[in-house]
Amino acid sequence: MKCNIRFIIIASACLMALQGVVYAGESAQDIAIPSITSAYTNGSKSYMLALNEVSSSPQKEGAVNAAQAAEFEPATFSGSNAHKYLGLGTLAMVVATALAPKPSEDAVTQAQKDEQESSMHARFGRAAAALAAATVTTGLLAHWDDFHFEDGLSDPDNMHALLGTVGALAMLAAVSQAPEGGHAGIGAAGGVAMAVAVKLTW
Repeated sequence: MKCNIRFIIIASACLMALQGVVYAGESAQDIAIPSITSAYTNGSKSYMLALNEVSSSPQKEGAVNAAQAAEFEPATFSGSNAHKYLGLGTLAMVVATALAPKPSEDAVTQAQKDEQESSMHARFGRAAAALAAATVTTGLLAHWDDFHFEDGLSDPDNMHALLGTVGALAMLAAVSQAPEGGHAGIGAAGGVAMAVAVKLTW
């Protein structure tokens, strides 16, 4: 009987100790699991944040690139555009001058001279010469760095500048000589030079 009691006491002590060990293991496991879970959760949050940062940065870069692309628009009114439109206007006035009826060059009376000065041919010619001078001026201001003497006449920019300047000077000379004979040939040569200059860089 004493032996059974001792056995029961020892067995009970062992069971209690085992229960304590099991309880301690369970509590340690319970403590470890939340820490692992929280670490995993924190890790997953940071991972998600990292993913969000990576995924959002291309969008930001794309938005910036799109904004920059949308912001870059060539200026409507610039020296280069003014030069181009003045050149085209000059050619239009040259054609109009050539097509307009020419008054008689043999003006004797003041009325005939006034008719020559006020004719559509004379007005178109003066407009063409003024536009040619404005074209050359805006071209020099807007494209000063585009032509270089060391490149020679084979360079299209140099040839464009030379022909445009010669054409404008010829047209101004034709207007200053009009209505005397011979001004038509000089004016036509100036118009052709301007047309070739436009064609070189069109």
